[in-house]
Amino acid sequence: MTSMADATQILSQIESGDPSAAERLLPLVYDELRSLAAAKLAHEKPGQTLQATALVHEAYLRLVDVEHVQQWNSRGHFFAAAAEAMRRILVEKARSKKSLNLT
Repeated sequence: MTSMADATQILSQIESGDPSAAERLLPLVYDELRSLAAAKLAHEKPGQTLQATALVHEAYLRLVDVEHVQQWNSRGHFFAAAAEAMRRILVEKARSKKSLNLT
């Protein structure tokens, strides 16, 4: 079993531009991200079509984008950023849905 210290080390490797590090990180943090996504979706209005898995994947892609490398102070910082990314994705989806209903 891999420890969260490994996740912190992999986050550092992502910051350094290691393209394979993102692939190694997802299995370590997936369950925690999925729980976070499920909690976010539980607070959404009925009719939300986005699934927790899709929300995790979309947020993860934003977080580990090697074109826009982010600095992670800690594992907690990473998960806080993941929560914020998920919130933004949900807001974007809601705005998009609302604008489609207005036309």
